Amino acid sequence: MRRILVDTDVLIEILRGSEWAVACVSELHRTGVQFLFSPVTRAEIVHGMRPGEERQINLLLSAMEPLPITDTAGDRAGGYLRAFHRSHGVQMGDALIAASAVLARAALLTCNRKHYPMPDIAVIVPDRPSPAVRRPSRSRSGG
Repeated sequence: MRRILVDTDVLIEILRGSEWAVACVSELHRTGVQFLFSPVTRAEIVHGMRPGEERQINLLLSAMEPLPITDTAGDRAGGYLRAFHRSHGVQMGDALIAASAVLARAALLTCNRKHYPMPDIAVIVPDRPSPAVRRPSRSRSGG
């Protein structure tokens, strides 16, 4: 069974009801994917949780398998930080998420490809609708 670790940004979009995020995860679900999440993601979501969202968040996360953060993941994340913090701005949370995905042999579903420059991780970026192009309005001056 194919395994996919879902990044925080995708889960936030799902919780906000973004149609494109829900459609992406629904399509992957139809293919028999096992969805995973990191404790880092849980912490980030709980940190930004608004009053009344706890039930919806718990329901969403209960449909997924949590991945542990092990010593091995910590070592790999430290290596990612050494290699990519200065050059790419990789932060601790993203390094731990990436390490957990690699060790679980899971692809990572994220909207932020630039957060994961590691060559050993399979990254899936969902299709998002392009923002509407705003055209300048034409002035109808009489002169």
